[in-house]
Amino acid sequence: MKTPSFFALIIGTEILNQRRKDAHFDFVAKALAERGHTLAGSFIIEDDPALIVQTLKFIASQPNPVLFSFGGIGSTPDDHTRKCAAIALRDGKLYEHPEAKKIIEERLGKDAYPHPVKMAQLPKGAQLLENPVNKMPAFYLDERYFFMPGFPEMSHPMVEYILENIIPKGAPTYRFTLTASCKENLFIELMEQTPKGVEISSLPKLYDNGWRVTLSVASKDEVLARATFEKFVALLESKNIPYTLNDET
Repeated sequence: MKTPSFFALIIGTEILNQRRKDAHFDFVAKALAERGHTLAGSFIIEDDPALIVQTLKFIASQPNPVLFSFGGIGSTPDDHTRKCAAIALRDGKLYEHPEAKKIIEERLGKDAYPHPVKMAQLPKGAQLLENPVNKMPAFYLDERYFFMPGFPEMSHPMVEYILENIIPKGAPTYRFTLTASCKENLFIELMEQTPKGVEISSLPKLYDNGWRVTLSVASKDEVLARATFEKFVALLESKNIPYTLNDET
């Protein structure tokens, strides 16, 4: 797989109206970072089929997308994700997945009918993800679109499994940061000269005794990251501006 662009899609009106708090964004960002990856985008959207389809299509249009989608794969009327995934990524139809149906029937017996067994209706070519809590399977497509329950205790172990067994680990990122007693304007000219492959960000904050700015320089190329960072250090020292080096992350 080429360098992936990772996306999180969190589906649930209950999060937008704050009846529940999101538990996925921080977890996914941290799990990716531990394996040399970063998020390209994260979306929280309501349980609206048209919006889900359009969001899936947008993510699928990005370079080398990998999607972690949370919520909406159950059997209640507001669970639209299975059908939306079929519309956005397949032929628009759902098909009975024999293995998923067997798991649901073995787990629930006669209680699998009439509704829970609907969870075995999946987009064409779907593969299953094991649910560590109640065995109701999640699914994925093309080894890049992963659709999981909204419950963190179920989906987060699935994310860990995916990152350990399906998605290749990324190269480590080398990051150097400092906090300086100045405005971020001082850094603009150097920032405009940032070489390709280097990420630079500045976070200004105004205190009672003046401005502070935290500057971060990161790259997969340690030598390039360090050399770029040293240019900012040299600028500060040439102007006798106090600064402190922060821990590398």
